[in-house]
Amino acid sequence: MGNFGQLMDGFAVALTAHHVLIMIVGVLLGLVVGVLPGLGAPNGVSLLLPLTFTMDPISAIILLTSMYWGALFGGSTTSILFNIPGEPSSVATTFDGYPMAKQGQAVRALSLAFSSAGIGALTGVIVITLLSGWVAQFAMRFGAAEYFAVYFMAFASFIGMAGGSPFKTLVAMMLGFAAATVGMDTISGESRLTFEFDELIGGISFLIAVIGLFGLGELLLTMEEGLKFEGVKAKLDLRTIFRTVAEVPRYWATLVRSALIGCWMGITPGGPTAASFMSYALGRRFSRRGRHFGKGEPEGIIAPETADHSAGSCALLPMLALGIPGSATSAVMMGGLMIWGLSPGPMLFTTQPDFVWGLIASMYMGNIIAVVLVLATVPLFAYILKAPFTVVGPMITVVCVIGAYTVASHTFDIWLALLFGLAGYVFKKLDYPLAPFVLAMVLGDKAEDAFRQAMLTSDGSPAIFFSNGLVSTMMGLGIFLLLLPAITALAGRIRSGAHKAEAA
Repeated sequence: MGNFGQLMDGFAVALTAHHVLIMIVGVLLGLVVGVLPGLGAPNGVSLLLPLTFTMDPISAIILLTSMYWGALFGGSTTSILFNIPGEPSSVATTFDGYPMAKQGQAVRALSLAFSSAGIGALTGVIVITLLSGWVAQFAMRFGAAEYFAVYFMAFASFIGMAGGSPFKTLVAMMLGFAAATVGMDTISGESRLTFEFDELIGGISFLIAVIGLFGLGELLLTMEEGLKFEGVKAKLDLRTIFRTVAEVPRYWATLVRSALIGCWMGITPGGPTAASFMSYALGRRFSRRGRHFGKGEPEGIIAPETADHSAGSCALLPMLALGIPGSATSAVMMGGLMIWGLSPGPMLFTTQPDFVWGLIASMYMGNIIAVVLVLATVPLFAYILKAPFTVVGPMITVVCVIGAYTVASHTFDIWLALLFGLAGYVFKKLDYPLAPFVLAMVLGDKAEDAFRQAMLTSDGSPAIFFSNGLVSTMMGLGIFLLLLPAITALAGRIRSGAHKAEAA
């Protein structure tokens, strides 16, 4: 009941007229961010972050999380109406959402997506409510070795659970580590990889990297592909909406399975994108109508949307309780907490309970507001997306440049953002994932500090990483995840050899 009582206190903090207004504004901004290709939740939150410096931390984090929910819903809108995923995690929604919309069932497709997304997000928030206190108490047992083991397990999870090439994931992560080492060493005080640029002594701001990678990089790719905004018309039909919402519980098995996948992938570093693809694949495998997936099947919308939003919610739990973001957006938010003078981790629940539980309470309200607003604004965004890319593209570019300059008011940061934009373009052209790069850039220096502190404590003996059951388990799991792609490939070769032997 302790968590329930604290949650009620959190509602007392969140349910003020000021904070409800902030939620509405944040959701609307997030919808715009999610709808416009080239932006997205990580870039949108990073652009908004400098504007929150004058706000109190609770109001600031409520604004950012509300934008996050809105961006997730906005990405689903364009996936269904225009076959343009506004968010990477919305790609799987296009497989059945757009075919259903082309069949004249756009409102039904949107209603399926938003209702299942709301259920997924609510499940994720409930998981955060139930587990946050336990995770915080458990984390009190952590020392330098345990923290490094958690970071190692996080990095290994991205490699072991990579949806694409583990090698590309590893390369992206190594580049992120390199970017994290730029600037002054926190232990020795020496400058590293500054190349005699005084502006790099303070390091590379992850905000600059995110604006370039996710914003400008996507714009460059969009211009090359000559994207045209051609969508289907959607009118707000209340009877269809109510009928579709009542239909969703029939797919309870898909909802439960997808929510569990999303919660797991959110708490671990898998993230919403991996969760949505995994849930779609499992949904097609276990559905009785699996052969109809890709042709406008309702389960093909419900599965990725539920997993996407439950993962997006749960990604905030490791960020708050352990200081480890479960997604690129939560990594950006974690940087915001540090800027506001808050240290994510177990002590945050003890020292700032009003902040933590006010945030959790706002998640419940924010998702409800997002569902209502996104249904009401579908025709509006359909109209906006009829604007030519020659108008939308320059607007996004201006927003990115202003955001990069706002971080520290340095012209050098604009050039740095452009450089990261080119890097983002190359990443996407070569199909290298961006999330591992951002994760490594945010956590690289923390992992390095934890490793060096642990080694100093043990007089240079690596045995400290296997000195007790907790750290040994996490290191062992991390090593297993790191080797998982090789184990899977070896098992596949053995099965293939066995089939060939049987055939002979």
